[in-house]
Amino acid sequence: MQSNQELTSNWQGSLATAGMIRKEIADRWGQEEAEKYDPTYNCFTFQGWKQRGYMVKGGEHGMRSITFIAREVEEVDEKTGERKIKVYRSLRPVTLFYQTQVVRN
Repeated sequence: MQSNQELTSNWQGSLATAGMIRKEIADRWGQEEAEKYDPTYNCFTFQGWKQRGYMVKGGEHGMRSITFIAREVEEVDEKTGERKIKVYRSLRPVTLFYQTQVVRN
């Protein structure tokens, strides 16, 4: 594995989704691996690993999770002409891979 600095992500997820992934890791690889789980360091999407110089091992199955996507839209109030920025959030499914499922390129 690379240093923490090189692998760190900007994950800002919830404890609930992290708990779901931690449970999946415990079911697959045991409680010891689940205790090593850190969503900012060792569990990313396929593209996330690829950007960090790793590739997912052949035949590996990812873990399903969800993320929130925020989209800002500028809206104009028809009565006052005032401009406001509204933030819309939507759920998006993601597939994550844990560090045991990848190899360095």
